[in-house]
Amino acid sequence: MVHTGMLKWLVIGVGDITTKRVMPALLEEKRSQLWGIVTRDPGKAARYGVRVFTDLKAALRASGADAVYVASPVFLHAPQTLASLGAGKQVLCEKPMAMNFAQARSMVEAARAAGRTLGVAYYRRTYPKVARAKELLRQGAIGQPLLAFITCYEWRSGAEVERAWQFDPALAGGGPLFDIGSHRIDVLNFLFGEPQRVTGQLSNAVHATAVEDGATVMIEYVNKVRCIVDVRWNSRLKRDELRIIGTDGEMDLTPLSGPDLVYPGGREDLPAHANLHFPCIQNFVAAVLDGAPLLASGESSLWTDWVTEQAVASSAQSRKSVARPFIDRAES
Repeated sequence: MVHTGMLKWLVIGVGDITTKRVMPALLEEKRSQLWGIVTRDPGKAARYGVRVFTDLKAALRASGADAVYVASPVFLHAPQTLASLGAGKQVLCEKPMAMNFAQARSMVEAARAAGRTLGVAYYRRTYPKVARAKELLRQGAIGQPLLAFITCYEWRSGAEVERAWQFDPALAGGGPLFDIGSHRIDVLNFLFGEPQRVTGQLSNAVHATAVEDGATVMIEYVNKVRCIVDVRWNSRLKRDELRIIGTDGEMDLTPLSGPDLVYPGGREDLPAHANLHFPCIQNFVAAVLDGAPLLASGESSLWTDWVTEQAVASSAQSRKSVARPFIDRAES
């Protein structure tokens, strides 16, 4: 816990999410101060009027920041987080945590060893309706939860110049499974707890890109809830669904990023904050300065990396399997 009234931030990366959400949130959050920015292109950071670095090591040596926001491509999440933790900084990292489960676990272990807070920007945990849904499930609003179905469909062909790195598996780890899928998997982990078994299928049904253009994952949790995650960059049909089936009813949070929550006997209108990153950053600041519970900690978030890794391995194994030949079972 930092025993000061303010948290001075160093932000790594000046990309789309950073400029649209992260920087505005840091500038709005009353106990946050934007101290510095690390970017390969200093011109992008000029408008913020803070110290600008092209090298993370130099920024960390300057020692002016208390916390680091890691908003770089996925392959840099683990090394930059480890470097920041090693320099004694608190760290809030973009999703997914890392390229694989081993990297994510090393980040958690490093934070524990350094006695620093590690958070992950799974901001959907801060949605009022997701928190309300979790409480309703605990109260038995649909009986025993049995099945959840969550989707996100977008159209990304690889022609989007500003997102070109997301189509390079060496930089992004994977396609929609890592990008939009990680958010959905994390919501399910938040609602249902520890995942136990995972199967997955990744494919390129439309786009011949180096990463998958669609992924379907089935997760079974310790409490026997089964969840199906279907995420796509190959559909112009927009989808953002979450439905939960129980023994006694159904809960519908569709669209997930909208305000509606429908369940047996009730319909509630619970909109998210206008800046989706603001409550996530506010929660992190409260965790560091006040010792408040961190909604998306490294410890809870690494389960998403475990699910993703299991899904990729399952898909790869299924592709290696040889289809059984047709067997004529007719009587001779």
